[in-house]
Amino acid sequence: MRYIITDLEATCWENTRNTDRMEIIEIGAVEMLSASGPFAREFSRFVRPVVEPQLSGFCKQLTSISQANVDQTEIFWTVFHEYLEWIGPAPYTLCTWGAYDVNQFSIDCRRHGIPFPEEFNQHINLKKAFAYEFKVRSCGMAKALQIAKIPLEGSHHRGIDDARNIAKLAALVLPKVESQ
Repeated sequence: MRYIITDLEATCWENTRNTDRMEIIEIGAVEMLSASGPFAREFSRFVRPVVEPQLSGFCKQLTSISQANVDQTEIFWTVFHEYLEWIGPAPYTLCTWGAYDVNQFSIDCRRHGIPFPEEFNQHINLKKAFAYEFKVRSCGMAKALQIAKIPLEGSHHRGIDDARNIAKLAALVLPKVESQ
């Protein structure tokens, strides 16, 4: 089974978590050819937001994504199509750290009139799988890396860097998920 480990970054504001306002601004993904790896290839694209095109100062600081990064790219419709082309045909399993990413894909698909991929409905929530396998409370990716004694590489809250780090955690839990 191929696994598509995906992490999104979205518009955000300090003190607000209104997902109806949020839009994807980066899609980062790593393909794993089996549950334990290796990583085969990567996808990394910025996305230009359309509802609120100006990134907040909080968002730029949190993600290290600049206004120029999103101004010089395509809107969700185009980048999502590129992402699906990169994934290629089924079978594959989408994996994310928590449910946020799949929910945000659903919101942005509705916003842009794009069908939500049927394959995304069967995604693996790696946050839950990690908590179950390591017998710990559900936690963020950075904390999970600490628990697993894996160094965080790259910039936290950058889609591609987080996808790479999540893939390292996935390689620990997916073999156990497959054997269940």
